[in-house]
Amino acid sequence: MTAPHTAEPQIQVTHVHGERITVASGDVRLMEYVYKPDPDPYESRKPYIHPLRTLGGHPVSGYRPNDHRWHKGVQMTASHLSGQNFWGGHSYIHGEGYLPLRDRIGSMRHDGFDTLDVSADRLAFTERLTWIENQGAEWARERRTVTLHDVDRDSGSWALDWSIHLTNIRADGEPLTFGSPTTAGREHAGYTGLHWRGPRDFTGGRAFGPDGPDDRDASDDLMGTHTPWLAFTAEHDDIDGHSTLVFAHAPENDSSIHPSHWFVRSEPIPTVAFSWAFHEEFALPPGESFSYRYRILVADGAWDTARVAARLKELNW
Repeated sequence: MTAPHTAEPQIQVTHVHGERITVASGDVRLMEYVYKPDPDPYESRKPYIHPLRTLGGHPVSGYRPNDHRWHKGVQMTASHLSGQNFWGGHSYIHGEGYLPLRDRIGSMRHDGFDTLDVSADRLAFTERLTWIENQGAEWARERRTVTLHDVDRDSGSWALDWSIHLTNIRADGEPLTFGSPTTAGREHAGYTGLHWRGPRDFTGGRAFGPDGPDDRDASDDLMGTHTPWLAFTAEHDDIDGHSTLVFAHAPENDSSIHPSHWFVRSEPIPTVAFSWAFHEEFALPPGESFSYRYRILVADGAWDTARVAARLKELNW
C-alpha cells in the first residue's frame, strides 16, 4: 500500500512566548514579529517586524538606523494622535520644528493572541493591543491580524497582509484625532500609519507605481498620491542582486473612514508608509472604530511594472 503524498512544508514557525514569532522557509528567516517591549520608551514601544527577508535570504528591512533610531522594520504607527506621538522620536511642532518631547511619546501594549494558526504554507495570527498615551491613559483597543502566505519559489516572492481594527476607548469621552507632520504644517511629510524602513543599501533605490516609469525613481511623483500599489526596488551591497517590495491597498480600504496616501522616499532614507492622514486630519469619535488592510509582497530581483502587475493579478490583488 502506498502512503499518501505529503507536500513539504513551505514555512516553519517558531514562537518564543512573550518575545517573538519567527517564520522561516528552509534555512532563511523570512520575518520575525517582535512583540516584547522595547527598552527605550522614547522610541515608542510597540511590536514590529524585523528582520524581513526575501526567499533568497536578502535583507529588506532596516532596524534602528542612526538617523532615526525609532524606525524598526515594519510597524503600525501614528505620528500625530491627539497631541501624542506613537511614531517615536522627535515630535514636529509647527514653527518650532522637531523637538525631543518625551512627555508626548505613546506606546502600544501587547495584550495577547486570540488566534495563531499555522499550516504548511501559511501563518495567521490575531493579536490584541492597547494604545496608551504617555501618562498611562488607555486610548484605543486594537485587533491586529498578520498573515504570511503565498510563498512561491517560481516567482521568487511571498506575501504579507497586515490588518488593523481600532476602537476609541478614551475614558474622557474625547475623539481620537489622527494627523501627520503635513497636517501640522510641514510640506511633503505626511507620514503615519503602517510604515516600512528599508536597509541602508536601499537608499537611492527606485520607487514606481502602476503607471511607471521603469527607468527612474518616481518617489517625488508618488509622494502624497493614492494609487492601488507602489513598488520599491534596489540593489544590495555585498550581495550581487536586487530585491523588490510591493505595497498594496486591500479593496475594502476605499470605503474606510479615510483614504490612505503614499509617503515614500528613496533619498535621504528609503521608506514607505501607508499614510491614513497625509493631507487632512480625521477624528474617530468615542466608541467608534475603523479598519484597514494593507499588503506587502517581498520578492527577489529587480521587478518592473509589468512583472508586478502580473504577479498581483495572479494573487487577485
